Amino acid sequence: MTIKTLLVAFYFFSLSSPAFSQIVYEFEDSFQEKRFYELISEIRCPKCTSGSIASSDVPVSRDLKKKVHQLVLDGSSDEEIKQYVSERFGDFSDYRPALRGANYFLWFGPFIFLALVLAIFFVKRRI
Repeated sequence: MTIKTLLVAFYFFSLSSPAFSQIVYEFEDSFQEKRFYELISEIRCPKCTSGSIASSDVPVSRDLKKKVHQLVLDGSSDEEIKQYVSERFGDFSDYRPALRGANYFLWFGPFIFLALVLAIFFVKRRI
């Protein structure tokens, strides 16, 4: 082999190694694994615009996935895990925010808006 071939092979393996370095999460049983993947798909990435932490690889999402993994292994319930994330990153972090406080607008705002639009439509139609 020539030196050029060895250099190309060296660069190929040294530059491609980050592509194969993916975190592997280990679980005690398949139920924990299923819960983990469901939770990370329901938790919104704090950095991204609309993606979940399952689809994001930014550092804050990686850290949050590690924390969720740890909490699943510790036996925390789904609600406790979501509560932890919500306290840390706000109600925005959950795709299904709790029905309390300022979130009433999120849940009922579209229906109120639709009712107002229909009321305006029917009032204008009569005139």
